[in-house]
Amino acid sequence: MESSVDAGAEVNENYGVKSLLDFIDACPTPFHVVDRVADVLRSSGFIEMDETVEWPVTAGSRFVRRGGSLLAWRHQTCDAGFRIIGAHTDSPNLRVTAQPDTGQAGYRQLGVEIYGGALLNSWLDRDLGVAGRVATPSGTRLFRIDKPLLRVPQLAIHLDREVNQNGLLLNPQTHIVPVWGLGLRTPGEFASVVAEAAGLNHDEVLAWDAMLHDLTPSVVAGIDNEFVHAPRIDNLVSCWAGLQALIHAPADSPPSSVLCLFDHEEVGSTSAQGAASTMLPALLERMAGSRETLHPALARSRIVSADGAHATHPNYPERHEPDHHIAIGDGPVIKRNANQRYATDAVGEAAFAAACEKAGVGHQVYVHRGDMPCGSTIGPFAASATGVTTVDVGVAQLSMHSAREMCGAQDPLDFALALSAFLSVAD
Repeated sequence: MESSVDAGAEVNENYGVKSLLDFIDACPTPFHVVDRVADVLRSSGFIEMDETVEWPVTAGSRFVRRGGSLLAWRHQTCDAGFRIIGAHTDSPNLRVTAQPDTGQAGYRQLGVEIYGGALLNSWLDRDLGVAGRVATPSGTRLFRIDKPLLRVPQLAIHLDREVNQNGLLLNPQTHIVPVWGLGLRTPGEFASVVAEAAGLNHDEVLAWDAMLHDLTPSVVAGIDNEFVHAPRIDNLVSCWAGLQALIHAPADSPPSSVLCLFDHEEVGSTSAQGAASTMLPALLERMAGSRETLHPALARSRIVSADGAHATHPNYPERHEPDHHIAIGDGPVIKRNANQRYATDAVGEAAFAAACEKAGVGHQVYVHRGDMPCGSTIGPFAASATGVTTVDVGVAQLSMHSAREMCGAQDPLDFALALSAFLSVAD
């Protein structure tokens, strides 16, 4: 087994928490995640493929992207099967509507929809920018505005005297409409702002996928620098860790390594580029070259579904399963659920535990309280679409689905090491 000293040295050399913080801050939307990952892959020798043409079955390092999703792979042969890491690029947030120019009471406002299971209160009283992509007659173009354009002001306590006793109740239609100016609403204003940010003329903007993001930078925090405070920890930590594992995996490793970064997990994964789509099965079939080669390879394969895990909350310990305490700083979390909200079984758990041991990092096992609904991941979709043994794992965190979350500073680095070991293990 690799010693913890050696593992720590490798983390500092190859990964580093600054790399993680830079990655999160560079990626306010799934489209920016894909763009950033594509740049890293190209600099690491990966070649981008076009879905509309035939692909070679030969060995090589390649990737393909579709909207806010990206699949990358290092392929040798299918003899040892596939080692697949899956994560998701999207996070709960506020998304700009199709006709967003609105306002009342003398304020210009922007219409938004709630995307995913956002903690709405966490978006109040924050400096917010806007980013995404625009559709033009010649294709799509990314844009990003980091200026504090927007704010959702909270109602003063003088006008809601019982808020601290009764709790804050927010209507997603009427209470989460950000302010961005004074005066009468101006039809077409948002389109003009987006066009300028994207370097386009107003009439070139046909539509947009745009969303708000918190402008506070990601930081290392805590009295001993043991935490990371950042937006989108769920699930950009997993995207970053999976990317590090793939680009540092040996090019001649016996199993073919695959990284899947899917959009739309936070709203159920049922889209053309979500984990419930045909993207992954189609990729594996194209890598194999034929179904006769594919099916034996799938039987030798393993999938890690990488997504955030709930750390035991110090102020709400009663909300957690009492015999499955999860601590920040104690290593990757293997998630189990008898009702298949997570895809982990005993075989998958043992396989990932072995990868953690090989990497010299600890691991924990999470089980949700039996009297509370359990969330889910891309794991069950990947498992059912491929028939491959799948294990759900992730980094322990607090404030999940907040506009700003927190996790341990060492845990993402240990997760990257464990994922690297997972990619290199053949049955």
